[in-house]
Amino acid sequence: MSCPHVSGIAALLRSRHIDWSPAAIKSALMTTAYVMDNKGSPIWDLAAFNTSATPFAFGLGHVDPERASDLGLIYDITPEDYVYYLCSLKYNDSQIALFADNFTCPKHATIQPGDLNYPSFAVNFKRDAQNISFTYKRTVTNVGAPKSTYKVDVAEPKGVSVIVKPKILTFKKLGEKLSYKVSFTGLKLSSNCSVELGPIVFRPLLSDVNPRRTWARRSNGLAFNGLISIA
Repeated sequence: MSCPHVSGIAALLRSRHIDWSPAAIKSALMTTAYVMDNKGSPIWDLAAFNTSATPFAFGLGHVDPERASDLGLIYDITPEDYVYYLCSLKYNDSQIALFADNFTCPKHATIQPGDLNYPSFAVNFKRDAQNISFTYKRTVTNVGAPKSTYKVDVAEPKGVSVIVKPKILTFKKLGEKLSYKVSFTGLKLSSNCSVELGPIVFRPLLSDVNPRRTWARRSNGLAFNGLISIA
């Protein structure tokens, strides 16, 4: 039943923000979802013997239409971005032609696959790899208060160092885009195949945010789940 509910909420967001792209709408739904139940406890996964659910069960959480329609930052992706992403995956010209007319991938990739401006990360470390790093870039667009500041909060997954630069994003106007980079470094990793999770959250500094935006008081503001796979 999630598909019709999310489709309806997406249509609602589109009616309120007619200039938002499908990627922007998806970003708003993902980054404002919550993972706690109505009693303030973690959502449970009944299919996994009544244990706390993970993103494998609930994605980024339960959608919240009110927060999604009145948030601060979004991740946008243009059709051209998707085509360059396919180029980074080494699609050939005939495959690219299925999605774009008269387009040829550049000889040298302009982005790496992990740089698609999607509001989540997935990093794969081999079991015997230590001090191996992956760095990815993201760009956020200010759709909230014209003048606002966000500070990053990171919960590092077990065995992984996570560094975000810059740690503070300061916006001077509505629609402004700012970029940051996240570096993931495998430290002492488990010898067994495992998956570790850790959120990266940009929290608004309330002194800079319109006080009517109640989401800033009761939510993360902007978040993603970093999926760290050790194989």
